[in-house]
Amino acid sequence: MKYRILLFGLLFLYQTTSATPPPEELGKVNWLRDFEQGLERAGREDKLVFLLFQEVPGCSTCRNYGKEVLSHPLIVEAIETLFVPVAIYNNKGGQDAAVLKYYKEPAWNNPVVRIVGFDRFDAAPRVSGNYSPLGVVQAMLFALERKGSPIPSYLTLLNEELQAQQQGAETTTLSMYCFWTGEKQLGQLDGVISTQAGFMDGREVVQVTYNPDVIPFEKIVASGRQVSCADRVYAHNDSQQQSAAKLLGKDKTARAATFRPDREPKYYLSKTHYRAVPMTALQAARANALIGQGKSPEGLLSPRQVELAQQAKGLPEQKLENAIGKDIAEAWPWNKP
Repeated sequence: MKYRILLFGLLFLYQTTSATPPPEELGKVNWLRDFEQGLERAGREDKLVFLLFQEVPGCSTCRNYGKEVLSHPLIVEAIETLFVPVAIYNNKGGQDAAVLKYYKEPAWNNPVVRIVGFDRFDAAPRVSGNYSPLGVVQAMLFALERKGSPIPSYLTLLNEELQAQQQGAETTTLSMYCFWTGEKQLGQLDGVISTQAGFMDGREVVQVTYNPDVIPFEKIVASGRQVSCADRVYAHNDSQQQSAAKLLGKDKTARAATFRPDREPKYYLSKTHYRAVPMTALQAARANALIGQGKSPEGLLSPRQVELAQQAKGLPEQKLENAIGKDIAEAWPWNKP
């Protein structure tokens, strides 16, 4: 009997250690590998096909695309739930080569994404030469809007955050009587993509990162003043210092100094089970603001994030992990049930 148990254990160990992991070029997405099967499913589910042409095994560009774009939890969820994902290897023969030929895609190429309908025609501009998360997100948004499909809030927020990062986000620091209140008030402003409470020059402050193309510096300060959350401005550049001096006076303006983060980041969020849900910086800022106002943040979250929140809600307080401030991809429970 003991030999049977030993044999079973060895077989189990072999099976678990010999399982081939998915190619890193494909990221975390669960792909179909048959284009015709993908089209059939797309027609049945009334979805578009997310068609990836990828070199597997591939160069560093291909591997990085898998790690940085196709492994972002919200991008993975959007591809898997809003589309039918199909991966075509551009360095293989057979069915892969036939699809490559049909779309006149070059072999042994860097990653290319096409979003196509059941009729095989493109539903969005071909994504080529753009290896950023924003490129894929904008293609998905274009295709969904063109098809008339609902666009989830989490994807719109992700686009807003990625756009700010690509276009050049700026940071400023405001002081106030209570940084928990400041983070709640400033985190709800359109164009603000992240907030961080802490200390500077012996004062409670909130560092605000924002997209100046959406919300100008002056509006952030003015909005802060309306709710007593801009008593003083610590400028991060000459332009901010000049504008702040006009708005508040030179005696309430200074250059940014050493910033020390608060020990309880996102105070309102941290007091709920939502702290266990991995979020982007923008989602966390908005969620913290909503919770601080007594509102639910679930409208900001993806269905999978909502599911994680429900799972966390049923756990004892001491078993809740804190995902606040952590990179969403690193904090995401990929291998957990």
